[in-house]
Amino acid sequence: MFDLLIKNGKIVTSEAVFLADLGIHQGKIAAIMDTDSESLAQKEIDARGMYVFPGAIDTHAHLNDPGYTWREDYEHGTAAAAVGGFTTIIDMPMQNKPALTDGNIFAAKLAHVAPHAYVDYCFWGGLVDYNFSDLKVLDQKGCVGFKSFIGPVSPDYVTLNMGQAREALQILRGFSARAGFHCEDYSIIKYEEQRAKGKEETTWQDFLDSRPVEAELIATQSILALAGALQAKVHICHVSHPQVAEAIRKAKAEGVDVTAETCAHYLTFTEADVLKNGSLFKCAPPLRSQEAVDQLWSYVEDGTLSCIGSDHSPCEWSEKSEQQHGIFGAWGGLSSIQNTVQAVFSEGVSKRGYSPTLLAKAFSEGPAKAFGIYGKKGAIQIGFDADLVLIDPEAEWEITPESLYYVNKISAFVGLRGKGLPVCTIVRGKVVAQAGQITGEQGYGSFVAKSK
Repeated sequence: MFDLLIKNGKIVTSEAVFLADLGIHQGKIAAIMDTDSESLAQKEIDARGMYVFPGAIDTHAHLNDPGYTWREDYEHGTAAAAVGGFTTIIDMPMQNKPALTDGNIFAAKLAHVAPHAYVDYCFWGGLVDYNFSDLKVLDQKGCVGFKSFIGPVSPDYVTLNMGQAREALQILRGFSARAGFHCEDYSIIKYEEQRAKGKEETTWQDFLDSRPVEAELIATQSILALAGALQAKVHICHVSHPQVAEAIRKAKAEGVDVTAETCAHYLTFTEADVLKNGSLFKCAPPLRSQEAVDQLWSYVEDGTLSCIGSDHSPCEWSEKSEQQHGIFGAWGGLSSIQNTVQAVFSEGVSKRGYSPTLLAKAFSEGPAKAFGIYGKKGAIQIGFDADLVLIDPEAEWEITPESLYYVNKISAFVGLRGKGLPVCTIVRGKVVAQAGQITGEQGYGSFVAKSK
């Protein structure tokens, strides 16, 4: 007898969509059966008309816990993730107090967040100029990657120069660890910011101009060159433009071990949203043109961008205030973890006609393989964790503040309308969210270490 039987669903893998029943036992996928099977289970879910996806893995989440919990915490952030269809999140090391840069901090953070998580979680380790000697310990404790900035970063973290990035990659290569980079050229951005601040009046166009595509492209190309020369593993975070994706595609073709992600906002919104709405749509790299959005989808389709993350970067409304902080000082980041999957399904499958298999690749298989958790997570296969999300492809939606589980119910995604909605999220065989409501228990989410 199965613990849970999901009947009559359209199973979505990275290769195909087919009708089947799923039998789940002790948190694992135990059987994939014809829909006319007469298997018995303690509980059944009728998924007729639904797509059954492998659980989505968020490669890029800032949950701000511990230390900055007035912005977000594990209780609210993982609840939002569950409602949105993410069954595993990979939490960033910055916007934590302290940043996750050594083994003691790792242990303290794990103890702090474990009682509050609704979904499973991994940790990015910090990669800053003062913790090179701590990287191996963090890897041994299970960090799935190490996050660094080439461009400007908030005061609680550190930007690396290219010499330091090169040394770090040499170290990480020694134990086959992957380094993730926020790729924007520091000198271009700082120079353009100063030029803009010298004007009588700065505008949101000045912000967009201060972070040109060239800044993202130059930094990305430099990291790719280092990775190729050193035979190191790298991950390019939040790719915003097809020119950057093309550089990554060429590097992959040349044998560079590079993975890359984009985000729902780069596949949905444009620079026009920044010009119209200001700080609510401020992020880094910035939103680009409609043409760039359209072309970026082709790099998700061909696997160059093998991951789609949220880059959930929440804040209080006051931190977004242009009046208090100015255009360049206002918080740069979008709250997005709850709405990423539905936005991408709507934009990609409902509007553009892509196969649902594309989302199984970019939300599940790609992230799991990039960060060393495939085999446990990332696919609907026998023996894998029973992490699943059921999506109703006909459900029409509009995002409202009231629907959000965040500490601060503000988001650029509020007001967005679309079609195709996660309606049930299952983590290791347990239903944790259903019909837009959290139904799981705090503390059920479990830490997931990189496979050795």
